[in-house]
Amino acid sequence: MTSARTMLSRAEDYLTERRRLGFDLCIPGQQIIAFARFADESGHIGPLTIGLVLDWVQGKARHATAFAWARRLAVLRPFAKYLARLDTATEFPGTPIFGRSHRRLAPHIYTDGEIADLLAAARRLPGRNALRPATYEAILGLIAATGLRISEALHLQCGDVDADQAVLTVRKTKFRKSRNVPLHQTVVTALQGYMKVRARYASAADAALFQSSSGKPLQTRTVHHVFQKLRIDLGWKARGGHDAPRIHDLRHTFICRRLQLWQEHGADIDNAVAALSTYVGHAKISDTYWYLTGVPELMATACKRFELFAADTREDHHG
Repeated sequence: MTSARTMLSRAEDYLTERRRLGFDLCIPGQQIIAFARFADESGHIGPLTIGLVLDWVQGKARHATAFAWARRLAVLRPFAKYLARLDTATEFPGTPIFGRSHRRLAPHIYTDGEIADLLAAARRLPGRNALRPATYEAILGLIAATGLRISEALHLQCGDVDADQAVLTVRKTKFRKSRNVPLHQTVVTALQGYMKVRARYASAADAALFQSSSGKPLQTRTVHHVFQKLRIDLGWKARGGHDAPRIHDLRHTFICRRLQLWQEHGADIDNAVAALSTYVGHAKISDTYWYLTGVPELMATACKRFELFAADTREDHHG
């Protein structure tokens, strides 16, 4: 019977099934496993119950915000649906009792000066040789210049850089789709300079593009730790909705600056947004359109577009 199995075994089966369908479920997977272990360690036997869910959701985070609880609840919802297929006695809150679990906070939009200061600070990083500072300058500069996700940058292999064609091949993306990212010549030149340094200290040219001094691929946690130190040393104050500027805000900045440039030059925004959505690897074009409404620097464009939409609607109504 299903009830005789541990919650952990059911969680592992669920994650295996979802990953076979192409879902990475990295952080959500860790949270589901954490919940399953909590359930087993608490002595829970039988189908999922609302009480067990709420005990875990609020558990160690009783002093957290309702939004944090809502996020934890949202992580468990697909797993609960899976359990309901196995046992009709499965319980789970039918409504978002803690409110919305997803919201978009305004990002920190970097100035050109901040990005220049960040790369200069990376060049000053200490290390046993020139590889460490060169690596961090290259990876942060590449994200700022192309809008890559940090995970995409860290998965790059040396062979993914085609300097002759000025194209970067991005594999293992967030949505398991590969794409080609055209590069400005200044970015190509910077990458070539980095790869010359890399050739003196790093391992074979068919390995990860960005490596640690030990020769292993850089880990996301390590890069965030170094960035945090650089950010604190630079004394930045957050201008967005987050507590502090983030690496991911370099991606947001790239998208916003590109939209601003197109807007200033009178480009067809709809066509431009479609092209940009493909370039940065958004799964939905609405994710790219969000920047017109979710970022103060582009609100004027969003308002103008709404005015045109409203005017067309009135004409159609009176036509």
